[in-house]
Formats: sequence, structure tokens, C-alpha cells
Amino acid sequence: MHHANHYYGHSHVLARYCGIDGDPPRLHGYLQHGWNIGDGMAADHEFVAGTPLLLWSERTRRRAWSLGRRETYVVGSPWAYLLLQDQAPPVRRDGTIWYPFHGWEGQHVQGDHDRLIAEIKDTEPGPVTVCLYWQEFRTASVRRRYERAGFRVICHGYRGGWWEDLDPLFLHRQLDELRKHRRVASNRLCSAVFYGALAGCESAVYGDPMVLDRENLAFGGQARIQRQWPELHGTRTDPVVAREIAVAELGADRLLPPEELTRILGWTGVPR
Repeated sequence: MHHANHYYGHSHVLARYCGIDGDPPRLHGYLQHGWNIGDGMAADHEFVAGTPLLLWSERTRRRAWSLGRRETYVVGSPWAYLLLQDQAPPVRRDGTIWYPFHGWEGQHVQGDHDRLIAEIKDTEPGPVTVCLYWQEFRTASVRRRYERAGFRVICHGYRGGWWEDLDPLFLHRQLDELRKHRRVASNRLCSAVFYGALAGCESAVYGDPMVLDRENLAFGGQARIQRQWPELHGTRTDPVVAREIAVAELGADRLLPPEELTRILGWTGVPR
């Protein structure tokens, strides 16, 4: 199994949906682990020819097909399966959960956090929770800026990597937080914004989008995102439209029954 299939507890969510207890078995294919505007796969991953791509949505599958990727299956996002399994009763929502654009272990973000903090303060009407990626959260100079601004600062955890430090409950914690908040926002359109829209939050994308070190612009980058999804950018967006787009991008309209998903993931015959 490619180690990225375990990111954020994705394989654990799918295994639970398929009725498999314990650690998820080997998954036959490359599972999309984040929203992107290309073929669904991370640009830095190496692939074995002929291995299936397990994609979140029909939109992503069409892009992958246009790039010559033929072994593709639309399975829906783990996030959408989690919401299907964890249908908690409604709770009172308050304030905004804000996700500053982040880098990852191989690339870091460059930007003015102080200016972003000022924009958040000028825009958000209620209490603000800032959720940082683990790298920024562990960087005291970054974390303390948001704390000094009076924001509640959290981290959902470590996504895991190379089969170590796996966190099956990452998405569960994220869902708990999103359900507490009325709004979700970021300075770039990203998985978290779509997750929040699907989980019932109002969404917003505004502020300095910052710069990712050595950012790959092969698919059009930030300029294309703003051009293709203008309805999702701004301090206030239409929640009905945002949810419709989130359903399409996260494949919430393409979820498979457990038996079919089990077959596609190569888990037929695995003890339940």
C-alpha cells in the first residue's frame, strides 16, 4: 500500500465503512488524499504503471482522463464517507474556524501572517479558532502570533507518513471542530473549505493567498482556482452554492455501497 493512502486516517475511514475492524488491509491503488485541480494525485509521488487511481469525484476523473490516466475509479472522498457514518445531532454553532494556507514537509509557505491576522479581525464577527498545520503549529513564532491576536489556536494532528505516526482519528477531530463553528474560512480554496461546506458551515476564501516555495503551477495554480471557482471567493458566499460545489468536488454524490467499495479497493475476502 502506498503510504499516502493512510494520510489523515483515510484508509481507516474507508475500512470502517466496509465493515473491517482494526488496521486497514492493503489498498489496491493510489487514493487521492487531498483536493486539487489536477488529476487528484500529488505531483511529487511516483506511480507504478497500471495501478488504479482511486479518485474523489467525476470532475477529477475527467481531468485525469484528459492527462492520459486510464485506470481511474471514482470512489468518493473519505470525508464524505465519514459524514455518512457519523451523523451527529445538530449543535449550536458559533464563530469561525480559519485555516491559514500551509506548506508540508518538503515545501514551506512564505507570507505575512500579521497582515492576515488583521484581515481576519476586520472580517469575522464572532470568536475565531485558527487551525494550523502541524509544522506551523510547532513553529512557536507563527503559533504565538495567532495566540497573541486573541484567537483560539489548535491543530488537528499529524497526517502520518511512511507508515509511521498514523492517526486514524484525524478526520474525526476535524469534523468535531467544524460542527462547532458557523463559518469556515481560508486564504486559499482547499480541502478544509469544502469539508466545512459539506458539514454545514458557511464558507469564505479571502486574504493574502501567500506563496508556496517552489509551487507547481502546471495546472494553472491560484490564478486558475480564482477564475474557475469565483463563487467560493470573498468574505461572504452563498452557502447553497458552496454546498453544491462541495458535493461535486468531494464526490458526495458518488458514494458506493460497502460491497462495491470493498471490491474496488481489493478488500474482497478480508475477514470482518
